[in-house]
This record gives sequence, C-alpha cells and structure tokens, in this order.
Amino acid sequence: MRTFSIAITGKGGTGKTTVSALLVRALVDAGETPVLAVDADPNSNLNEALGIELHETLGYMREGTFRESIPPGMTRNAYIELCFRRAIVEEKGFDLVAMGRPEGSGCYCFANDLLKTCMTLLGRDYRFIVIDNEAGMEHLSRGTIGIPDILIIVSDPGVRGMKTAARIHDLARSLGLSSVPVLLVLNRFKGSTADSLIPEPALFIPEDPAIEKAELSGMPVGSLKEGSPARVAVERLAGIIRSMARERQRT
Repeated sequence: MRTFSIAITGKGGTGKTTVSALLVRALVDAGETPVLAVDADPNSNLNEALGIELHETLGYMREGTFRESIPPGMTRNAYIELCFRRAIVEEKGFDLVAMGRPEGSGCYCFANDLLKTCMTLLGRDYRFIVIDNEAGMEHLSRGTIGIPDILIIVSDPGVRGMKTAARIHDLARSLGLSSVPVLLVLNRFKGSTADSLIPEPALFIPEDPAIEKAELSGMPVGSLKEGSPARVAVERLAGIIRSMARERQRT
C-alpha cells in the first residue's frame, strides 16, 4: 500500500493537535500500521497529546553539523536519514518526529529544509502520515510537507473560525492544490453552526468533557476511553481516510 499523507491545519486554538493525536491512535487501533506522526509546529506538543516523551527535534540539528560532520564515504542524504532515525520516537504502531524550534534566534529555513527532506526519505516506510501543522498554511505554501493526499481544516463552529477555514480553503486552491480533497472538521461542536459558511462536506466532533478533563490533569488526550464522543467522531474520520486510501490504491 502506498503511503497516504494527511495534512491537518487551521487557525490556532481550534484543536488541531488533539485531532491529530486522536487520528493517529484511531489508525493504529484499526491496524493501519506503521503510522508516522509529524509535529510540524515549531511549538511542539503533539508528543504530549500522544503521551510520549520527546528527546530531540529537527530544530536542534545545526546546519554546520551537516557540512562538517558527515562521515567519509556517506552522502549528505544518507547522513541526514541517519540523524532523523536518531530523532524519531518509536512507539507501538507509530513513530513521531517533531520539527521544534531552532536554538537561539536562528530562522526556520534549515529546520524547514530538514523537515522536507525527512518527509521524502522516511515517508515511504509508513502506511499513513499524519502531519500536525502550525496555524496557517506556511508548510503547504513552502512545499515543506509536499502535496498531501487529503487536507483537513480544523475549525471551531463560530463565525470567525468558519471564515478562517474558508480562507485557508481558498488559499490551498491558489497554491495549486485543487486536486487535493479537503475536509472541514468542526471541533467542539455543540449542535449549531453557521451552515452557509461551510465550504466543503464537514465532519463534526462534539464537545467532549473528557478532553478538558485530560488537559486539566495533564493526561494525554490521545488516550481517551473507548466510547468518548470525540474519540468516536475521529474514528469515523479515520474510516473515511482509510476508504480514500484504499480507493487510491485501486486507481
């Protein structure tokens, strides 16, 4: 099965990381392993949502290291892949790699380049890749994460959130991603929304007290109990994605 990549984006505070963590768990529980979880937000916290410890990020890898420390006889790409393997956190059914922040006041250009190379070199080893993006469309506009197989826009059901989701949708089209399916996910849904603003078919994740309880207690939201409303909704999302992946495989 060819790798199927899922880019999750949206404005800040809508629950992108929570959705990403629940989706990783849902795919693993469905037997769609191995999954690669990519935390493409410099403010890395996907590991916390998944309940795993993060020791290293791509942001801590220094550009000078790749100019000066490549062992004799090893190509740059081979050395980068070796460093990536060291940075990956391995868990049962999935791995995690995080972009993180550069040390000091350095720009993100080199970290972005590493993430792009990482996606190219490691993506082939996984059935699914779940990419938790930072707010906005920077990684898509820069081509850092390549062209995903589906773009999921996470929003709250309020008017401002929906308008932001619509702008992200239009921006994706302007970036040449018109062939990429887009799914709007309305998070923390309480039963009503501005229907006229929905730009694409949407999936609703209901307000779930278990998420707030987990966040307040410092527990990983990715390990919600079976039957919790948010987990059930994201399992439906995983089912949609799995069906899309199977259909693509047949074409």
